[in-house]
Amino acid sequence: MPKVAVFDIKGSQVGEMELSEAIFGASINAPAMHAMIVAHEANGRQGTKSTLTRHEVAGGGKKPWRQKGTGRARQGSTRAPQWRHGGIVFAPKPRLFKKAVNKKIRRVAMFSALSSKVAESQFIVLDALQLPAAKTKEMAAMLKALKVDSKALIVTNEVNDEAIRAARNIPGVDTTVVNTLCVYDLMAHDACIMTKDAVAHIEEVYAL
Repeated sequence: MPKVAVFDIKGSQVGEMELSEAIFGASINAPAMHAMIVAHEANGRQGTKSTLTRHEVAGGGKKPWRQKGTGRARQGSTRAPQWRHGGIVFAPKPRLFKKAVNKKIRRVAMFSALSSKVAESQFIVLDALQLPAAKTKEMAAMLKALKVDSKALIVTNEVNDEAIRAARNIPGVDTTVVNTLCVYDLMAHDACIMTKDAVAHIEEVYAL
């Protein structure tokens, strides 16, 4: 069963916490994580681009010139793709890019993402996230105390407005709640900073 240190916002260790082996000590399944990331990016696509085919472009009803005798190539319409203002060949049309991933793969991918952060010592547990003030300098001071100098994801059990306001102006630092935590966010950040309450919530939700 993996153990991690528990810190306060000043960077001082205040204890240790045992993590669930099944959730935070699972084997890394790269294909499952890849499937979740691909699905996340695909589901974020609008799929609204649209251009006109030769049958949808206005005009071009009259034959440009007679079929034979001009010395030029035969043409039937000025809205054919080779003409200026003509239609587009295989024109893109609105489509749905949504990809579905089954529950088992989603579960395995989440376990793999969390376990990879623990294995790479990029998982930091906070006793509580209560800043003196909702200011950027307070969040920056906390990150410096925790020795986090790269992209970080801060996960709380419930919406923490002070943390959100304090972190939103720091490049590469994002906040989320445990209910909306996803594999994409975990893998897009180097460090994961999670409160004890959030860890307990994850272990409760994913209890085997």
